Amino acid sequence: MRSTTAIAVLATATLALADVVSLDSSKRGLCYVKGENAADDAIWDNANGTLTWYYNYQAQPTNGIDDRLQFVPMLWGTNRQNSGFYKTVKGLIDGGRKIEYVLGFNEPDGCSNGGSCINPQVAASTWRTEIEPLKELGVRLGAPAVTGSPQGFTWLEDFFAACDGGCTADFIPVHWYGNFEGLASHMGQVNASYPNQTMWITEFGLPQQSAAATTEFFNQSLSYFDRTPFVTHYSWFGAFRADVSNVGPNSALLTSKGQLTNMGASYVGLTEAEAAKASSASSTATRAGWSLFVIAAMFWTLA
Repeated sequence: MRSTTAIAVLATATLALADVVSLDSSKRGLCYVKGENAADDAIWDNANGTLTWYYNYQAQPTNGIDDRLQFVPMLWGTNRQNSGFYKTVKGLIDGGRKIEYVLGFNEPDGCSNGGSCINPQVAASTWRTEIEPLKELGVRLGAPAVTGSPQGFTWLEDFFAACDGGCTADFIPVHWYGNFEGLASHMGQVNASYPNQTMWITEFGLPQQSAAATTEFFNQSLSYFDRTPFVTHYSWFGAFRADVSNVGPNSALLTSKGQLTNMGASYVGLTEAEAAKASSASSTATRAGWSLFVIAAMFWTLA
């Protein structure tokens, strides 16, 4: 059991730099959010990058994301669109894809901003039929990823109570949006509540803040995750362009033109030259697609 005070003390000793620090980590993954520019996906596939895994809030992998990145399926909610999760994942395994982990429900305690809004009892029932049987296939199961609010803790307690021992979680996913001190304290509380579990930080960020504050939080958080043994995976929420970011332009890993930001280049483990090359390839593909569209439109007009 780790006290939150000790966590906070460690927090003050982490990096607090204005510039992005280059950090390599096999823990690092991609929280993939589908955008309008499919060419951007090529950036995440760069062979020299440090990303090792990704999830996309769905049960099926994303076309265009290289198989080099380990795919982690998620059962987002309990509605009709999310039915058949066990069958889908088993089909992926039977088809030869390595599925080592799955993620449970996405912010089931929240009913807005991407939350799946699920009653704990309904979630427990769905888990037993759609997620728990995957254990027999050798898949490690991630608990529901609740919000970082106090209601998240309450929901997760109610969920495990409703499971009555029938839900086996191998790790605890964590979401956090706020400053680093709050993140470290929250992680300490999660670790104290579930001391025998490893932790995945599957969404984190500092929304709507200045570039300097966001960069400092980014550096502190990644450094802390990389040297914390009970954190095995993490994914920054920002794999999209700045102009469509719902957490502020400074949290995005791509500029509005689809180029890697300094933070983005650091996150995927690319040098300045490699980042420019990856961004150039994405921009070229986008321009090529637009040119084909214009040519097709001209032919349609003349027809």
